[in-house]
Amino acid sequence: MKSNAWSVGQVAERFGMPTNVLRHWEAVGLLTPERDSADRRRYHRPDLVRVAVIQRSKAAGMSLDQIRTLLDAEAFGRHQVLEAHIADLDRRMEEMRLSREMAMHAFECKAHDVSACPNFRAHVDDLLAAFE
Repeated sequence: MKSNAWSVGQVAERFGMPTNVLRHWEAVGLLTPERDSADRRRYHRPDLVRVAVIQRSKAAGMSLDQIRTLLDAEAFGRHQVLEAHIADLDRRMEEMRLSREMAMHAFECKAHDVSACPNFRAHVDDLLAAFE
């Protein structure tokens, strides 16, 4: 019969992270895996879901404090944390869009020094405006 519980090593390996990350998340209160009779951590499906949420949230730039609020159904300010995170994601996505446009222009530009190319410099004019 297949086990419905995983060790810290198995979970870490499958999520592609070192075991100390899972231990740290437990120490700061994000995870509370069960312990077996030998005091070894045993992760069940709900724990795996929490690990996945934490991992995805970290990848998206959330702090552990923000994630703690996200995962705590009783947390005050949960919606404010999420609104701020969504605004940050929107800002970063716009920066990435602009950066991609600039990189595409540089890739296609025939100029040897793209920073001297007037069409390329249009991609950074908004930043240079602070000096005018």
